Amino acid sequence: MDILTLTSSQIQWPGQLDERLQKFAPSRLWIIGNPEILAMRKIGLFCSQSCPENTVVNASNTARKLCGEGTAVVSGFHSPVEKECLQILLQGKQSVVICLARALGKIRLPIEWQSALNDGRLLLLSRFEKSRRADKETARRRNELVAALSDEVLIIHAEPGGHIAEISQLIDRWGIPRSKLHRELQND
Repeated sequence: MDILTLTSSQIQWPGQLDERLQKFAPSRLWIIGNPEILAMRKIGLFCSQSCPENTVVNASNTARKLCGEGTAVVSGFHSPVEKECLQILLQGKQSVVICLARALGKIRLPIEWQSALNDGRLLLLSRFEKSRRADKETARRRNELVAALSDEVLIIHAEPGGHIAEISQLIDRWGIPRSKLHRELQND
């Protein structure tokens, strides 16, 4: 499992990072997997750590719908609901980008990720070269990266005053549209 470095001068570099993050854009990304996924249309997936129980059920149904969307899904897949969505997405056929809030070095891949990695439909990505463990700051910067990579977003639940609510405001400032699945989820 090779960790590759992607720089802003390479053709696979996602240009929207520079546009959206501007002076806070990373100059390098560390990746494992298929970098061609970065060129695909991507739905950013977000959910707060805690959310109402009915939202959890709706999130599982929404993840199943995402399997048939034909777009890549990008997320930190860190909150319990995001992790559950990842399990469903890995059973599908679409591509997935997992953004980590720490460096990729010494990562142990769960067995269920390996098949998607071997099929070329999984990309692990980090903006951190040396950070060994996630903390509030690296999680915030990871979420900004997820948003900056996204062509549209799906916010399953944003706890008022929480980190996902802050990211939602950033997404609105950048003019990133909500996915049609986001609108369906909000109407349930």
